[in-house]
Amino acid sequence: MRCTSADLPEATRIAEERVAKAGFADQVSTTAIDFFSDPLPKADVITMGMILHDWNLEKKLRLIGAAYEALPPGGAFVAIENLIDDARRTNAFGLMMSLNMLVEFGDAFDFTGADFIGWCRQVGFQKFEVIPLAGPASAAVAYK
Repeated sequence: MRCTSADLPEATRIAEERVAKAGFADQVSTTAIDFFSDPLPKADVITMGMILHDWNLEKKLRLIGAAYEALPPGGAFVAIENLIDDARRTNAFGLMMSLNMLVEFGDAFDFTGADFIGWCRQVGFQKFEVIPLAGPASAAVAYK
């Protein structure tokens, strides 16, 4: 398995150092990108950890669309987020994080698994699942 870490230049420099220090330079490469202007690297799986909640709906859809374009048929897009439960009743951390994002950025927000599925369906993804992780986080997965 090979992995590419794609991020802004400063984060890429840090990742490159840590990958080399851990002895994984032969398996993990790094690349500096601006994911709003550069295409995402082609991959079988694209993962965004705590990325989508930083943006408004328009930018969320651009990122989801960029992931769709970079994946082959059958590829998976995985978003690790503090998903709010669909009923908006039990994940207080996700709800508070959404309020925090709104206060900090003005139009950013967290979201439910149902929201994620709806947005991914809009850009062409066909199959979906939400996998609860430790604590308030979940992996929202969309398959091309």
